[in-house]
Amino acid sequence: MYTERNFKSKKALKDAVAAGETVRCYAPGLGSVPENGSCSVEGPHYPEPHKWYATVDIVAGKVVKVR
Repeated sequence: MYTERNFKSKKALKDAVAAGETVRCYAPGLGSVPENGSCSVEGPHYPEPHKWYATVDIVAGKVVKVR
């Protein structure tokens, strides 16, 4: 899965979530994103090579924690 914004690093994703920005995930053609729960995300987006991976917690469709 990916985040809607194309974060270039895991740190940038963590900083956005910590700053209270709304971050959502999507799964391009691979199913649906959980409304509540956790999932794995990667970045940057294809066709760039993936350089980071993270597990995120989702509440009401928004990322609330990055691990």
